Amino acid sequence: MPSTTQPSLLKPPELDPGASLAGRQKVTTGNASVPYNKGKKGDALTIAASCQGEGKITVTVRPVEVWFPLECGADQVSTVSNEVGLSGVERSGVVSVEASSAVRWSLTVGRGAPTEADPADAG
Repeated sequence: MPSTTQPSLLKPPELDPGASLAGRQKVTTGNASVPYNKGKKGDALTIAASCQGEGKITVTVRPVEVWFPLECGADQVSTVSNEVGLSGVERSGVVSVEASSAVRWSLTVGRGAPTEADPADAG
């Protein structure tokens, strides 16, 4: 039977199995930066963000200059997880979040082997 529990902002999003924790931010409102630890060469960086409230957040990963928006629902928790496998993510850095004061958000940063694309999903 599928789970009907909604994701909660009481704690930051979980990482995929096999990923190691590199940084975490508990529930926050407004702008904040989350430092993350150095990793092994070839590892990917995973950023999992959750938010709730009227508006959106913008997540920026430095030093690799990757960013993504996340639309937040007023009555439900929105969660997205993005994997970054660019050269340079093995260095330590900072994930910055821009958010209005009406939005609550949390974030988890992890490191691990890059996931392989599923050939069945191609094309």
